[in-house]
Amino acid sequence: MITIRKVESRKALKEFISFNQRLYRGNAYAVPDFMEDTLDTFDRKKNAAFEFCEADCFLAYRDGKLVGRVAAIINHKANKTWGCRNVRFGWIDFVDDPEVSKTLLDTVAQWGRDRGMDRIVGPLGFTDMDPEGMLIDGFDQLGTMSTIYNYPYYATHMEALGFEKETDWVERKIMVPHAGHEADSQKYLRVAKMSRERYNLHVRNFKSHKEIINADGGEYIQKVFGVVNKAYAQLYGYSEMNERQIAQYANTYLQFLDMRLLCVVENEANEPVAMGVGIGSLSRALQKAHGRLWPFGWWHLLKAIYLKHAPVLDLLLVGVLPEYQNKGVNAILFEKIMPAATAMGFVWAESHPQLEDNEKSQAQWSHLDCTIHKRRRCWGKKIDE
Repeated sequence: MITIRKVESRKALKEFISFNQRLYRGNAYAVPDFMEDTLDTFDRKKNAAFEFCEADCFLAYRDGKLVGRVAAIINHKANKTWGCRNVRFGWIDFVDDPEVSKTLLDTVAQWGRDRGMDRIVGPLGFTDMDPEGMLIDGFDQLGTMSTIYNYPYYATHMEALGFEKETDWVERKIMVPHAGHEADSQKYLRVAKMSRERYNLHVRNFKSHKEIINADGGEYIQKVFGVVNKAYAQLYGYSEMNERQIAQYANTYLQFLDMRLLCVVENEANEPVAMGVGIGSLSRALQKAHGRLWPFGWWHLLKAIYLKHAPVLDLLLVGVLPEYQNKGVNAILFEKIMPAATAMGFVWAESHPQLEDNEKSQAQWSHLDCTIHKRRRCWGKKIDE
């Protein structure tokens, strides 16, 4: 018999987070949840998403042994935007036992039903800034700190429970254009030049994260993330970031970025119209740190950030205002970031997950040496009356 317990203490939340690490201990490709960061994600005072979301976490036990976890989330802003009544499941992990997976998902469905929801979807987080999409292909590829890794049996369980595909995301392995991997990268340079001249665009450079945080009296970073909000507005399930969320993400992540891997494109009025940012992969460092900053995990992370970065560049965000899409602006982003990545010794880049049917986004890679090496899925199912 499976017993479900709601997480109601910090100790239980730590158990919820660390279950992922225990389940994947020894797996060469899984990247553990970052304990401190995930604790903040579920802190109602620290996570600005709780202004428009509600959530509970659950643990599954069999004979006193922890065998699964899941978070139940309702994003009221997204539901209003998309005209739906969805309850999301996220942070789901379970042993290979159909009774466990069924009980976890039934718990989320009932939690959602009690709050007036009629459909269960996931894996999704509070917003698109959280890990989303269950891995269905690419199990022999190293995960990233911002995505989900799971065993192949997960998808089998979902299908057996009657879940169907909502949408898929794909991720690309993009070779940095040097040493035989140049592909048609020179075309990007020509397109970038044409786009800059035709639309009066230019790149704004920053020397430090403090400079961009303080630019325009602190308003500039809101404008940059505003580009992301507008660029992603029509993508599946997107929930617009508010000012507090933007400040939260900026304060958390910008301090670790190398400004050479940040590109902001502006128009002639010096307003941002596109942005792209990458960071050296922290996957191996998080594995060595066992997903914890303390007591010694900080050393592995600082070493990966400041002393010896991994050969992989994670592309975290790429966004272009809708009115500038299909005008070669993406080429300007790559024109700056790719040469910097080459000079810094990166071998290849990992794209962020992109919807398979987002033709504009998929087309931007057409002249680079790259291949799709991961696919992940959002599942959905009507909640039974």
